[in-house]
Amino acid sequence: MNEQLPARWWIALRGLLGALRRWAAVSKLANPTDFLSSIYAYKTPLPRSLMQIAAVVLPWMELLCGLLLIANVWTETALAILIGLLVIFGLATGQAWARGLDISCGCFNLEVFGADRSSKLLKFIESASFAFFRNLVLVSLAGMLLRRRLNELDGGAANPLAPS
Repeated sequence: MNEQLPARWWIALRGLLGALRRWAAVSKLANPTDFLSSIYAYKTPLPRSLMQIAAVVLPWMELLCGLLLIANVWTETALAILIGLLVIFGLATGQAWARGLDISCGCFNLEVFGADRSSKLLKFIESASFAFFRNLVLVSLAGMLLRRRLNELDGGAANPLAPS
C-alpha cells in the first residue's frame, strides 16, 4: 500500500531543505577563504579563475534557493537550481572520494555547535564519501519535492504523491 505523506510533512521537508541550504551558504559566506581552499582541495582541472568565481557565486545561489524554499516563493525554480547544484556537488565529492582525496567537503560549519575539529566523527561527516551520499539523499529529496510541486501546479493529475 502506498502511504502518502500529509501536506504538513512536505512543508516540513521543504523547510528543512531550505534551512540546510541556508546554513551551508552562511557557513561558506562567513569563511570565503576557507571555502575557496576547500574548492582547490578537490584538485579538479578547472582554471583557478573559474573556481574563484564559483567560491563567490555558489554560496549566494544556495542562500537564495534556501530562502525561497523557506518562504515558499518560486519553489519550482529554487528546487530546479538546487538539484543542479547538488548534482554538481555530488560529482565533485564523488570524484574526490574515488580518487581517495582526504579533504573536507567545505559544506557545513559544525563548529558552531561546539564540534571539535580533531574529532573522528566530525572528520567523517566532513569527508568526501559522506558528502557524496548526503548529496544523493538531498538531490532525491529535492527531486521528490519538485515532482510533487509540479504535480500540484498541474492539478494533481495522476499523481501518487498528491494529498487525498
